[in-house]
Amino acid sequence: MYITWHGQACFKIQGKETVIITDPYENKIGLKLPRLNGAIVTVSHDHYDHNNITAIGGDPFVISIPGEYEVQGIFIQGLTSWHDNKEGADRGKNTIFIFEIEEIKIAHLGDLGTTLSDQQLEKLERIDILLIPVGGTYTIDAKQAAAVVSQIEPRIVIPMHYKIPGLNIKLQNAEPFCNEMGVKKNEAEDKLKITKKELPAEETKVILLKP
Repeated sequence: MYITWHGQACFKIQGKETVIITDPYENKIGLKLPRLNGAIVTVSHDHYDHNNITAIGGDPFVISIPGEYEVQGIFIQGLTSWHDNKEGADRGKNTIFIFEIEEIKIAHLGDLGTTLSDQQLEKLERIDILLIPVGGTYTIDAKQAAAVVSQIEPRIVIPMHYKIPGLNIKLQNAEPFCNEMGVKKNEAEDKLKITKKELPAEETKVILLKP
């Protein structure tokens, strides 16, 4: 499996049999979304930096609401969460997506705005790879993100939704999150290539990806 980050909350998750695209954005955020094709597109919430499904080729199956789905042999679960810490009073709802692909469980937290409830954590057991917002302002910040990582205890953490060159949305960069996690901000990788056997066995590993 390959995981590529395209900025904000947009990832390309490529397995042997299918391709998933998460939260495609409009170019007015200052970043240019590359041409992407996918069999499945997920949208965590209906904001312009997450919902540009028309940019994705390949006539994908679009999932934008909570529920359980099976598409091309991929099991996907969408969980209701909040985009803020006021039960949606400021920014409404957000959908967390869990993907099971090639025996690896991936959780994409979208624009999560608060820590997780016990009920949500039950659904997020045994997550292998966690895609988590860390930039604050519109989502959880670095400290809250570190707390969520402790709640979920994934094997790999990939931060997203933080300040990068070109982005015109005011967010923190990834360094405060790395500091909260007690790791150095290492050089970002072009993409993550991973199999079930290659997952870290004992500790949570933070991996930065280049957009």
